[in-house]
Amino acid sequence: MFMKNDEPYGRPIDVRKAFDEHHALLFRFAYRLTGSVADAEDIVQACFLELLRPGCSYDAARGPIRSWLVGVVRNQFLKRCRLKRAPGLPGIDVAPSPEQEVLRSEIEDVVRRAVLMLPDMQRDVLILAHYEQMQLTEIAAILEIEVGAVKSRLQRARANLKEALASHAPKLERNHE
Repeated sequence: MFMKNDEPYGRPIDVRKAFDEHHALLFRFAYRLTGSVADAEDIVQACFLELLRPGCSYDAARGPIRSWLVGVVRNQFLKRCRLKRAPGLPGIDVAPSPEQEVLRSEIEDVVRRAVLMLPDMQRDVLILAHYEQMQLTEIAAILEIEVGAVKSRLQRARANLKEALASHAPKLERNHE
């Protein structure tokens, strides 16, 4: 096992165990934020390097390591956005496939682009709540905001997403009327 001593608190951190338990969640979150496999991999790598850094800010008394790691992924993403100044919408690779697979991929792309167009805080809350199935209290802790603010942003994100996707489903709207 690769252990890192959490010097100020005297408790060892099992980095391999943390990686095994959380890397899939962190990768999915980073991918949904960036839309890029390569960028997601880089962000997750930077996240675990942060855990290994001397003087790492993780404090088990403040919350679970999962919350801290998700927060680091989010911060790495925001740092990359600031460096780029104008984050674009990355494309997705669609391999030739049967008609249903192509349609599914197109729908995923439309939804992914719509999610990426949401304001930052709405997007973060939506991804953590819907894709990562986190509880509102955990999201509030990660984003350092009140639970009420999480609920409000989630509601606005859903409304904005519905509005953004409405033009892509005019036939469905007519069928329900």
